[in-house]
Amino acid sequence: MNIYQKKMRWKLLLLIMASIIVIVSLWYTNRLAKTIAEGERKKVELWANATKFVVSADYDADLTLAGEVLRSNTTVPVILTNQKGEIIEYRNLKKSEGLDSAYLYRRLEEMKSVNERIEIAITDDISNYIYYDDSYLLTRLKYYPLFQFAIIALFLLVAYVAFSNSRKAEQNQVWVGMAKETAHQLGTPISSLVAWIEYLKSQLDGNSKAGETIQEMNNDVKRLELITDRFSKIGSEPTLTDVNILSEINYSVNYMKRRSSDQVKFSVKTTDKNIKVKISPPLFNWVIENLLKNALDAMNGEGRIDIAISTSGKQALIDIKDSGKGIARSNFKTVFNPGYSTKKRGWGLGLSLCKRIIEQYHFGKIFVKDSIVGKYTIFRIVLS
Repeated sequence: MNIYQKKMRWKLLLLIMASIIVIVSLWYTNRLAKTIAEGERKKVELWANATKFVVSADYDADLTLAGEVLRSNTTVPVILTNQKGEIIEYRNLKKSEGLDSAYLYRRLEEMKSVNERIEIAITDDISNYIYYDDSYLLTRLKYYPLFQFAIIALFLLVAYVAFSNSRKAEQNQVWVGMAKETAHQLGTPISSLVAWIEYLKSQLDGNSKAGETIQEMNNDVKRLELITDRFSKIGSEPTLTDVNILSEINYSVNYMKRRSSDQVKFSVKTTDKNIKVKISPPLFNWVIENLLKNALDAMNGEGRIDIAISTSGKQALIDIKDSGKGIARSNFKTVFNPGYSTKKRGWGLGLSLCKRIIEQYHFGKIFVKDSIVGKYTIFRIVLS
């Protein structure tokens, strides 16, 4: 299991824990809201009994207690109607809405859909009805979890963005530092090798076989100089020049072809042999060589690598297809993460480096266009 699979498991675990917290919070809030709603129902029933007592009381009856009960309801919106549905009295409605007839009857219809009405039997044939709505406190309590989750989500989003930006900045510093140090460390032995090659050339004395050997050594030193130049450009703003993309790709293909099995067939096709884009040739060739090397590893030394170059508007499209083992769709993005690798050896930095070079230095895109496990993989590069 690589580091990104472990990371996905941690994300899944955190998601499960967050879901449990949300469910428990909703359950508790719903239970609390239900308790308050039952209390408000009892309060309205008490208000209804007090209303009934006032309406049916004798002329000389003591209405002090009933009056206190009626006045005590200062939170629950209520509307009292007769049997015909005409509004007799109302309490705790928002005065800011303008308590005209249209508003009162609109609120009455809303209350009918919220809570079950309470009947006040005045006589055997006459009844009044109380309709009521949830109090402001209960309404806020119902929406409180959503508000709370929104605040938490916003906080987590801000924290995630800040952490990601900080982590990317730190990773960039590590990348740049490692690349610069590598270029610096390679510089001294390469200079020494160049000097030794020049010395050997001076000692040839017409030995053609030794001359060929020295020439091959010189080619390898030039390759090391190119690699050093590539590393030195990481972290610096590269110079982008108009280059024929076909020539650069052919250069990389020919280099990799000489170092691959005869069982691997290469092909380069293009709709236009003069497609020019602004690139840094040393860095761009590094990307192509990395993609070709990954393709060769995926095919175990036998198969096809087909490169198709085309245009779309002002963009150049480069598709690199191999007949290797393929990539699962769930890993289309993960393969570009540093440290991701299916091989037992290597650090898993190749594709991550490709992505940085294409996106950060060439302002383009690189992604897995398509892949079927056991059949093929197509990487696409988009350049402007």
